[in-house]
Amino acid sequence: MPTKYVSTPQAPPPIGPYSQGVISGGFLFCSGQIALDSETGELVDGDVAVQTERVLQNVIAVLREAKMGPENVVKTTVYLADMADFARMNEIYGRYLGAKPPARTTIAAAGLPRGVRVEIDVVAAY
Repeated sequence: MPTKYVSTPQAPPPIGPYSQGVISGGFLFCSGQIALDSETGELVDGDVAVQTERVLQNVIAVLREAKMGPENVVKTTVYLADMADFARMNEIYGRYLGAKPPARTTIAAAGLPRGVRVEIDVVAAY
């Protein structure tokens, strides 16, 4: 099965040598998103709730470009700068992905790009 690359201006462009998303074998593998504004490329100011909101808006934009939505997400990985932020992140996460929750791993990361509080990547299935 051929590989297809997903790119949308509705999510921030990659800040390194990676794709926003890659479709292969009936799955979309969405690269980790951080709280960057898609129009300015600047980090969104705010706490983990504000950042999680922006991260998930970016993830949804990539999903939409691939003709998918939150209902297609089968696995997520959430990286938190501090596990004390878990409850606030989880509250926002639930609004986006709580109807039919995917499998999820949440870990505390020693450091995230640009000093953000949260990063999320997803795998979605057609």
